Amino acid sequence: MNAEAKIDGFLLARLAEQSGQCLDMASVLLATDEMLKAAQSGSWDRVSELESSRRKRLDRCFAQTILPENSELFSEALAVMLHLNEELVSLIERAKVEASVSFSKERRGQRAVKHYLDVSAD
Repeated sequence: MNAEAKIDGFLLARLAEQSGQCLDMASVLLATDEMLKAAQSGSWDRVSELESSRRKRLDRCFAQTILPENSELFSEALAVMLHLNEELVSLIERAKVEASVSFSKERRGQRAVKHYLDVSAD
């Protein structure tokens, strides 16, 4: 699912129409959405690259106080970003479990082969 489907259809457009921190927030939302898509396809290196650039954009967004006229817009954008982050964390947790299970199976296989080789040597 993408960021545009999680919000009213105009949030990204409203952010992008602005300049400065609003435009940065729009790019943060798009980067978060791209991170989620990359995670869904198992492209973890891409997720990491995007997180690095997203963090810089977030730092720029909050380097200055949010203007009062942008506070509602930022609240909406942050709510969307947090929801996407929750989905991303869920995918990361699932990938960690899968990697752990895979590693355990591989270790058992290695032990079985070692045991077989030890028995064969006798």
